[in-house]
Amino acid sequence: MDYETTVEIAAPQEAVWSTLIDVLHWQEWTKSIEEVSWVKGSTIATGSRVRIKQPGMPAMVWIVSEVESGALFAWRSSRPGVMTVATHSLETVANGHVRVTLGIHQSGALAPIIAFLGAARTRRLVQMEAEGLKIRSEATR
Repeated sequence: MDYETTVEIAAPQEAVWSTLIDVLHWQEWTKSIEEVSWVKGSTIATGSRVRIKQPGMPAMVWIVSEVESGALFAWRSSRPGVMTVATHSLETVANGHVRVTLGIHQSGALAPIIAFLGAARTRRLVQMEAEGLKIRSEATR
């Protein structure tokens, strides 16, 4: 399964990035997150690990796999038969606004089954994250 959503945020890129990488506070601005805790590290950096519990899903540990400070971070989580990669990218556009693109890619032997059973939920959770990030970033600018 591949899914992306994009939202334009009327806030400086630095402010949006700061909100995005402060993962311990995600549950304050998105209903797509119930619990967050650091497993390894305490900042978004390659190799850091974060345990995330989302509604209707088991808790998963996400390992940060790529970081471009201020512009992008990606993390991955795996279960038997499926690897999920989530991307978070920021780009400054007209009027100093920021275009944020959130993406999910699943691969592996069980990915088609997981997508069939959970695609609607996954899309809804990603959309909730994008909308919450927009509201939070614009409110704190």
